[in-house]
Amino acid sequence: MNTAPFSAAQLRESVIAVPPLARDSSYEICEQENGKIIRFLESGGIRSLLYGGNAVLYHARLSEYGSLLRMLADAASEETVVVPSLGPAFGLAMDQAAILREHDFPTAMLLPSRDAVDQAGIAQGVRRLAEAVGKPLVLYLKFDRWLDPELIEALEQDGVISWVKYAVVRDDPSQDDYLREVLDVFPADRIVSGIGEQPAIVHLRDFGVGGFTSGCVCVAPDRSMQMMHAIHAGDFEAAEMIRQWFCPLEDLRNGINPIRVLHRAVELAGIATTGPIQPLLSDVTPEDSAKIQTALQQMQSTLR
Repeated sequence: MNTAPFSAAQLRESVIAVPPLARDSSYEICEQENGKIIRFLESGGIRSLLYGGNAVLYHARLSEYGSLLRMLADAASEETVVVPSLGPAFGLAMDQAAILREHDFPTAMLLPSRDAVDQAGIAQGVRRLAEAVGKPLVLYLKFDRWLDPELIEALEQDGVISWVKYAVVRDDPSQDDYLREVLDVFPADRIVSGIGEQPAIVHLRDFGVGGFTSGCVCVAPDRSMQMMHAIHAGDFEAAEMIRQWFCPLEDLRNGINPIRVLHRAVELAGIATTGPIQPLLSDVTPEDSAKIQTALQQMQSTLR
């Protein structure tokens, strides 16, 4: 695992993969299968891994957190940056922070919540958690106006933000006043588009953010990396062709559930046995599983 201090350049060097977390039939984290996912991503050029929503860390047990961190650190290559998540509950996050502090992860991401929170409280929590971890945190902006730009600016001035994952879904990603306001108070090269390939071209080209995260990268890392390189090179036609190539699977993620569909897609693609998904989520139905298989076959056929 790459333990070097965070650099904004990292956000341009690799698509930030957001993988599922493989578990066995007893819901225990499976080191072997998660290792397969990581090696597959690395073989496609990925050098940044973010474990958060797709890994269902919202519902992970505190008792397994230390072993999860050790497994991720051991499985990743020396060139790969790994970012685990903590939270979303503050008490849980503080206990996780004490465990994180014993490891060399360059940063961690606070999972967002809309329940029993307010803006001043969120800002206070970010400060206290960053102090507990001993490092700046990744700020995950998933909900519109979840944190006012003025508070983000204050957190940045206090040095407690590593980078920002911006993942507010819009019908038209080019029309996003909140993102523009965040960019007024926070450096663009430390903000990433956090909703996969679909809005990435617009976010990088029109807003100037530094990089993007992806779940679908887990089934085609080389294609996602090609898209990233095309965007950085200004070849938006090539980038758009790749973006459309991912649409069959992305459309199912949007229509069914992004986490549940990706969890099963990684297994159906033959990459690793992801096993059962962690409750309080449920697996996709057999009918939806068949749709995922069809989408994967459709994507593969267009590469020939």
